[in-house]
Amino acid sequence: MSVRRADSLGGRAAIVGIGATEFSKDSGRSELKLAVEAVRAALDDAGLTPADVDGLVTFTMDTSPEITVAQAAGIGELSFFSRIHYGGGAACATVQQAALAVASGVADVVVCYRAFNERSGRRFGSGVQHREPTAEGTALGWNLPFGLLTPASWVAMAAQRYLHTYNLTPEAFGHVAVTDRRHAARNPAAYFYRKPITLADHAASRWIVEPLRLLDCCQETDGGQALVVTSAERARDLPRPPAVIVAAAQGAGRAQEQMTSFYRDGLTGLPETAVVAGQLWRTSGLSPCDIDVGILYDHFTPFVLMQLEEFGFCGPGEAADFVADGALPLNTHGGQLGEAYLHGMNGIAEAVRQIRGTSVNQIPGAARTLVTAGTGVPTSGLILGTDG
Repeated sequence: MSVRRADSLGGRAAIVGIGATEFSKDSGRSELKLAVEAVRAALDDAGLTPADVDGLVTFTMDTSPEITVAQAAGIGELSFFSRIHYGGGAACATVQQAALAVASGVADVVVCYRAFNERSGRRFGSGVQHREPTAEGTALGWNLPFGLLTPASWVAMAAQRYLHTYNLTPEAFGHVAVTDRRHAARNPAAYFYRKPITLADHAASRWIVEPLRLLDCCQETDGGQALVVTSAERARDLPRPPAVIVAAAQGAGRAQEQMTSFYRDGLTGLPETAVVAGQLWRTSGLSPCDIDVGILYDHFTPFVLMQLEEFGFCGPGEAADFVADGALPLNTHGGQLGEAYLHGMNGIAEAVRQIRGTSVNQIPGAARTLVTAGTGVPTSGLILGTDG
């Protein structure tokens, strides 16, 4: 793959199974058990068995190693195993890695998984508490002493600049929260099932770090999610309609840091997302008008707006009105704000459901879904489509 030309991965692999645990605030079991439950559920959904699996992909942040999950889930020999870095930015890249392995013949059936007790165990929202010195952590050393200690505080810097540049108020972010919660309210799997909100509710929620309020920030969730990837040819013989991987991409921008890229020329965009967008459009031959559903990573509402602009759905500073108008069905599962925070993996599952026609908030005739991963860090994205 290159940032200057289309790649040849599109159409060669598909997601054929999805599985998850319940999403909760206290799972009462280990992260390994959550991972195994999700993997087995995804294989059952795909009509496959552990014996069919020869590859596993997860996040560098996951505490359940591939060989341990394989042993606990009854999976035998592995010919491929891989981990993707940069937290939530890894979500779609796990599927890309699986597709690359399948397309090249390195593996036949690859399961991507992510499981954590992110509410009852280690809470990412608590920020940096202790970290061994690394070259990667050097950038944080420029910000932590001045009070920028949490993901919310890092995003707030860019969010404040965005509002200033485009002469907006924090209500602009509220449209994302309201949209997500409206969909979550109709999703029985969502933590905020039957709990929609209004713009007034958003404006009344407490400040976390100005200009971000509580309802601009994603949840903290315990749970697991898994996805099964195999070749497009094999997918046609399995029980579920396949979600074909039309295009997949990773991206890091110039002067990229992890959530603290404050020394770029500007703070109102997401260059890493622009890299992913360019590759997805080049490889798929599609454009924003061809997308039926957008599942955009929503750890914080401002970055949803910036993603829409980087992908070309609207112009700079126009995304709040774009969301308010409902111009693109967005996060139909409720997103990480409304359903659960599973580092974006539950968003990929929702994109598959839209392609299958089984979402609780189904968009009629959905044939192309765009999925994004965590932003503010090196990131990834997918376009999924129907078979044929």
